[in-house]
Amino acid sequence: MNEVAKKQNLLDLDREGLERFFADTLGEQRYRAHQVMKWIHHRYVTDFDAMTDLGKALRAKLQQHAEVVVPQIQFEKPSTDGTHKWLLGMDGKNAIEAVF
Repeated sequence: MNEVAKKQNLLDLDREGLERFFADTLGEQRYRAHQVMKWIHHRYVTDFDAMTDLGKALRAKLQQHAEVVVPQIQFEKPSTDGTHKWLLGMDGKNAIEAVF
């Protein structure tokens, strides 16, 4: 039986990790990582097909090897003083508490 390779969640990588992923896994220049970071973090785009300044070949590689999975809200509690608490699930084992 064929095993399907797990896709890399790009949100799990810092700048250097993303550059290494593009160079080592995708065989692309490191500056491509910066282009994708701008799409994700500045334009809030997570669909690789919508990243129009990337070539079709690179978008296909990203579809095959990568994904953008945002944390899921596991718990939310608004307070009477206007603050909100969230528990964000990062993966099967980890979570982050955030307060706004």
